[in-house]
Amino acid sequence: MFVPAGLHPSTAERRHLDQIARAGADLFEVGLAHHDARLDGPVIQAAYHRALRRGDVLDRTLRAVEHAARLRPTVVMTYWEPVSRHGPERLARLFAEAGAVGVMVVDLPAHQVARWYDVARDVGLRTPRLVPRTAPDTGIPAAVAGASGWLYAPASTAPTGYRGPLDIPALAAFTRRLRAASPLPVVSGVGISTPDLAARVAPLVDAVVIGTPVVRGLATDPGQAPALTAAFAQALNPHTFTETRA
Repeated sequence: MFVPAGLHPSTAERRHLDQIARAGADLFEVGLAHHDARLDGPVIQAAYHRALRRGDVLDRTLRAVEHAARLRPTVVMTYWEPVSRHGPERLARLFAEAGAVGVMVVDLPAHQVARWYDVARDVGLRTPRLVPRTAPDTGIPAAVAGASGWLYAPASTAPTGYRGPLDIPALAAFTRRLRAASPLPVVSGVGISTPDLAARVAPLVDAVVIGTPVVRGLATDPGQAPALTAAFAQALNPHTFTETRA
């Protein structure tokens, strides 16, 4: 489950993380707010801007990661600009100390890949890699080389928050290309806007990340977030969900 850090005061944020974990989230992807989140749609961008207005973004994110990591495995999602601004070595160390198992830099520049992977590996962080759906066959081996943890295959070519239909055959073909290039698990997100779509994507990948539907709930009515999480969790793990909550 993707959750942007700093959207609410710390006490409320911890409560929301607790509720989302209990509702069925198996993993947290905590977003470090950034003013130019160009791969994200308006809902997540607005959440980031709200977090930025609160200030102390890095400190709030570290506290969110620390709490989330006590509940579920936690990965940080960020853009390269904050990594560069805070310093790759320092940021990697801080997130590792907070309990993160990995950090995914969604727009990692090609000339920074080797440096970032070395820095992250030195502190025990995995480095999942987002691979654009537009990546040509010839470019995929280079795109996945050195990544660890998993590969992220967007379900849509649109920014996050896309609410239209998904081209399931095209996503299936893309995941096959990734599996042919790497033994890493494949995770999907972006555009998985309903539990029904989540259930259709799930057989193609090893895990599904849900973001905007829950972020929209957290931003407008946080009380909705657990029910939204539960609906997606049930669609993704119907048998486990029924057994554990019977």
